Amino acid sequence: MTIGVVIGESKPTEVTAQSSKPLSVGEYVIIDSQDGKILGLVEKSAISSEALTNVRNFDEAIESKEVAEINSRDKNYKVKIGILGFLDKLQKGHVIIPAVPPLPGTSVLEATQQDLAMIFGPASKEWIRIGALLRNASIEARININKIVSRHLAILAMTGMGKSNLVSLIAKHVASLNGTLVIFDYHNDYENLDVSKMNYMVAKINPRLLPADKLAEVIELRENADKQQRVLRESFTESVKQSKEFWATLEENVALFGRTTKGYADSASRVLDKIDDAKHRFSDILDPDCGDPVDLIKEGRVNILNIAELSERQANAGLSYYLQELLQQRKESVWERKGKATHKRSYKFLAPIFVIIEEAHVFIPKGEHTDTKYWASKVAREGRKFGIGLGVVSQRPRNIDPNVLSQMGSLAIMKIVQDDDQQQIASAAESLSKDLILQLSSLNIGDAVFIGQWVNLPSIVHIDEVKGKRSGSDLDAVSEWNQTDKFKDIAKETTQRLIQKDLLLD
Repeated sequence: MTIGVVIGESKPTEVTAQSSKPLSVGEYVIIDSQDGKILGLVEKSAISSEALTNVRNFDEAIESKEVAEINSRDKNYKVKIGILGFLDKLQKGHVIIPAVPPLPGTSVLEATQQDLAMIFGPASKEWIRIGALLRNASIEARININKIVSRHLAILAMTGMGKSNLVSLIAKHVASLNGTLVIFDYHNDYENLDVSKMNYMVAKINPRLLPADKLAEVIELRENADKQQRVLRESFTESVKQSKEFWATLEENVALFGRTTKGYADSASRVLDKIDDAKHRFSDILDPDCGDPVDLIKEGRVNILNIAELSERQANAGLSYYLQELLQQRKESVWERKGKATHKRSYKFLAPIFVIIEEAHVFIPKGEHTDTKYWASKVAREGRKFGIGLGVVSQRPRNIDPNVLSQMGSLAIMKIVQDDDQQQIASAAESLSKDLILQLSSLNIGDAVFIGQWVNLPSIVHIDEVKGKRSGSDLDAVSEWNQTDKFKDIAKETTQRLIQKDLLLD
């Protein structure tokens, strides 16, 4: 069915069309060109009225409205259509942009389910359902799991727009495929995630395994406290790392350094205070007897690593350690399989791993060095060769290191309002047009623009909701306040009964 005609100047990458009805941004259409059918995406849609243009006052607007209602030719529906490629080639997985643009006067047709299904819903096992096309709801939207593991993924959106739901949906699919997923959960959003083969862990840090500068972060020595840093560095010897009484031996070394090194008594005393404070405040987290925390990650499981109890500095030290070890384990596993291993030992992670970092702007910040950023960047650069994929999730794209973000081969972009966030996304996603960037502020909860290697074509998708998921939802303050009042009434009644009972007994 013809729904429009190409008008004005055409280009190989975009055309303007006059349509017979309003078309939605994100809707797919067919341009019936002289060289074959071309698939296009509506990127901009505008409606105007001849009668209601240049209206100067309310009375004139009312009169013009009546004229517009009588005149069937009054409304003007104009769309900008981005050209995605020849339809038959896209259905075979090849993107071929026409060398010659469609001629003005070329018909624009509705895209049918048959036209789109092969492109957006491939049937092979690495393609998993993630939702449906927003403007063509009968068409499944699928993503390629292989591509996010090998080429990485960024999920970007304002708070409450569905980031954790998408992560949960990916987790369910990874679990169904016996894959290994590690989610660094900074706000304990995924504790109640209903996923088979889930391994939930509260993060621990083994101080024996850290270098001195990382231990300083974990016990929260100030970075510019040079003398305290030296006390810890000199005291944190190999004998401390091997000692059965880790903390006691470390404290003995620190005290000894303070007594025997001129000018360091006060600094050593402050380090001892920090060690004592860390032992008591973080006793559940800092565990010198827990072995290697990476050993708690289970292959073939969705591993939720709760880092909510860690301070920001501790979380950074922990994440950098996990990323470093996971990357090294995958490297050695690949080298062993190729007969190039330098050490003769068994390696735990024999199959690819996908790692997701929530609140990525905290750990991979723009314009600031962190160890997590160093290792995340290393994973982003080397992960393809060694089978470790990186996912970053954030509501502040402008605060994420642009070098890391630019290495994310696939993006899910939900509602984003801030201009600087949109500009950061635009610089990281060359295939996202300016007109689609402008649509990000109008997306609803659960809607997302998918671009990159995990999809065959840019698409606007409504993501499936994970049933039974309680993670990431907004707090119901009113219900909790009501519950508090009920508890107060119950407590009051109980107290009154006890008083009356005491009086009777007296």
